[in-house]
Amino acid sequence: MDLVIRDAGVIDGTGAPSYRADVGIVEGRIAEIHPEGTPGPRPTATRTLDATGLALSPGFIDMHAHSDLALLRDPDHSAKAAQGVTLEVLGQDGLSYAPVDDRTLTEVRKAITGWNGDGSDIDFDWRTVGEYLDRLDRNFGGQGIAVNAAYLIPQGTVRMYAVGWDDRPATETELTRMKELVAQGMTEGAVGMSSGLTYTPGMYAKNAELAELCRVVAEHGGYYCPHHRSYGAGALAAYEEMVQLTLPRAPKGAGEAPYAGCPLHLAHATMNFGVNKGRAPELIALLDRAIASGADISLDTYPYTPGSTTLVAMLPSWASEGGPESVLTRLADDGTAERIRHHMEVLGSDGCHGVPIEWDTIEISGVSVPELAGHVGRTVAESARMRGEEPWVTARRLLVDDRLGTTILQHVGHEENVRQIMRHRVHTGGSDGILQGDKPHPRAYGTFPQYLGRYARELGILSLEECVAHLTSRPAARLCLPDRGYVREGYRADLVLFDPETVAAGSTFEEPRTLPVGIPHVLIDGRFVIEDGRRTSVLAGRAVRSTP
Repeated sequence: MDLVIRDAGVIDGTGAPSYRADVGIVEGRIAEIHPEGTPGPRPTATRTLDATGLALSPGFIDMHAHSDLALLRDPDHSAKAAQGVTLEVLGQDGLSYAPVDDRTLTEVRKAITGWNGDGSDIDFDWRTVGEYLDRLDRNFGGQGIAVNAAYLIPQGTVRMYAVGWDDRPATETELTRMKELVAQGMTEGAVGMSSGLTYTPGMYAKNAELAELCRVVAEHGGYYCPHHRSYGAGALAAYEEMVQLTLPRAPKGAGEAPYAGCPLHLAHATMNFGVNKGRAPELIALLDRAIASGADISLDTYPYTPGSTTLVAMLPSWASEGGPESVLTRLADDGTAERIRHHMEVLGSDGCHGVPIEWDTIEISGVSVPELAGHVGRTVAESARMRGEEPWVTARRLLVDDRLGTTILQHVGHEENVRQIMRHRVHTGGSDGILQGDKPHPRAYGTFPQYLGRYARELGILSLEECVAHLTSRPAARLCLPDRGYVREGYRADLVLFDPETVAAGSTFEEPRTLPVGIPHVLIDGRFVIEDGRRTSVLAGRAVRSTP
């Protein structure tokens, strides 16, 4: 064989107890698993790795990643590779870079500069989903990318393409065009469709429009992944809205409510803000009822309480109609800026999930303009006090001077909600990792070892075997991957070797780019991308396309 991993503690992804075994690999696949005590000769190979004291698990699947451009610009990508992530799902929150035309590409680059940078270092030589996936495969001179990647069609980008930035229903012609774009993207290899229903312009779509698109996704065997309409004051209603939308049939008494019969994956399924403290059991009960009625539902979370997004996302949706340049025009007008402030601070804007914004919970994590770096690491309230001005004055100036590129951490989560949701039987792991900014959220570099170290080993919220299943086989099942997610003969050798006694996230809020400890080896297709704790030069990642 090419490689034998000797005497590993195999955690196979099923949730079953671990067992000691040798695992042999040939041409990128698991060729033999030889449990301790099994009769017959142990496998031999060109190379043998002694894994005594280490756990061997399937590679981790990040169900919510924002590495759409990072994978193209950074061959190292240790932010994910060092965590044991062997597959990321891109195209999240309804906004990404395919499908586009020239106009849409220009607009979406501006809209999500805070997530991925402005892309000035990227050759955008694609327009369709298939061309983007091809670009991943031929990146870095045809070598590929650091880790594997799957793609969700971004509904907000599709609406931007077909309708523009107007807050209005799509015409029949526009709806037909959107359905064509979704169908084409699914045919070209997308695994589903995402939405960002607190982000413009995707949020302007009513449920009837979303249902039409979701039906196309379902016809092609994909799933719908919404960032739904509220994680704050209307969180439970927003969850229920998405559940009803994707049910396999209309619920009793629903009248004319649209439904799509599409598998549902709830993105970063949190219950944030003071109004939701202690309310995770209500969400769990809602999901259990829907699953019992036949709904196909899964979800992902990150194991931290603060969230992360862009500062412009906090604005009311009416202020973002027309796109980024229109936002800047409104902010430049004193009267309109005052209206925006009133909606944010008094009424509770839809951008802040219907909750009046608390500026002392909004920490600046990154800026696009270097001259503004002094704000990073401070809350908006702190920066305002240093300047002797009101928080909105500081926030408004940041938005304008940084051309909407400012990223934030929002400290509004609740630990008890995080723990209860991660226990659910349909839960998976997703980092929601934004890699931009001087001080990004530590989840970008620490989500998966944080699950293994803090929540499994230290707190016992999940057993180690169950935790691994959440991070491997469950997401593989949602993605309909026939040969990933388990340590099984014939499966791809996407594998992680970690020390159960020491694995931990190195990243913190103070030092968010610190790599994890206790993960000495990571393999993709049987090739070492992390070896003895160091990143190799191997680029084994490829685009993972859906297989209808």
